[in-house]
Amino acid sequence: MTSTTTEKRSRKPRWLRRKLPSGPEYERVRGLIRQGRLHTVCQEAACPNQFECFSSRTATFLIMGDRCTRNCRFCNVDFGPQAPLDPEEPERVAAAAAALGLRYVVVTSVTRDDLPDGGAAHFAATIAALHQAIAGVKVEVLIPDLQGDAQALETVIAAKPQVLNHNVETVPRLYASVRPQASYQRSLTLLTRVARHPAGIPAKSGLMLGLGETRDEIEATIADIHATGCRILTLGQYLQPTKAHLPVARYVPPETFAELGAHAEALGFDQVASGPFVRSSYHAREVFEQMAPDANRTAGCHPPPAPD
Repeated sequence: MTSTTTEKRSRKPRWLRRKLPSGPEYERVRGLIRQGRLHTVCQEAACPNQFECFSSRTATFLIMGDRCTRNCRFCNVDFGPQAPLDPEEPERVAAAAAALGLRYVVVTSVTRDDLPDGGAAHFAATIAALHQAIAGVKVEVLIPDLQGDAQALETVIAAKPQVLNHNVETVPRLYASVRPQASYQRSLTLLTRVARHPAGIPAKSGLMLGLGETRDEIEATIADIHATGCRILTLGQYLQPTKAHLPVARYVPPETFAELGAHAEALGFDQVASGPFVRSSYHAREVFEQMAPDANRTAGCHPPPAPD
């Protein structure tokens, strides 16, 4: 491959160029996060939507520190030694969310394989703090795979989030190069457990496109996710955070995202968000509210077999 070809591939297409919002609300959110000694996945993962979301007084809180025990090659969150959990963090997250006037809060975390429960109890404490601090708040959590620990997952579910998200991220063939410490089947099993649980919490998952997957692989993976009973799907474009991360193999055009979104809807997902700028928590409240009238029913009329 010539240098000219490489340069053309790395150059973002017109549909990925956008003006960055700014202003007092954006600065207010940044200030509250800084004052509360908090982290957001918006900043740590270099999300392209952070300016828009901050300007709209929304943010996805990142709990349990800013360093991950896994070193996925697509992710901009730092890998390295972890600090002990801060027992006051759940209350600080709740205080910041209340100060921002949020009624729908998304909480995610770094992966903490060093903790016996993967951080499940800390998630539960954060959910509880939010419910206590903000009357009627809706909480969506985006959790790691908890190393397949069913009891740890039960701890999170018992805290009663309104949506439980776990991203499959990519097609199974690419796991070894994209997220080598994760397991495709383990992620599907987690989604199955959520979907079958009597609590009736909607399961949500997402994929990044542009890492070298084929159309057939994308559709097969979407089908696998749907078969778990997962009700909400997000599809977005992978963007290389730094030169040390995996390069973008392809910039997927908006019309292809539209086609894949329609394909997922035809399979039976309740809600699908598909587009170049879509991320797991992007417009999460709007997606939830569109399915709110029956958001408490259990997933699917024909639940999949129980996991082993």
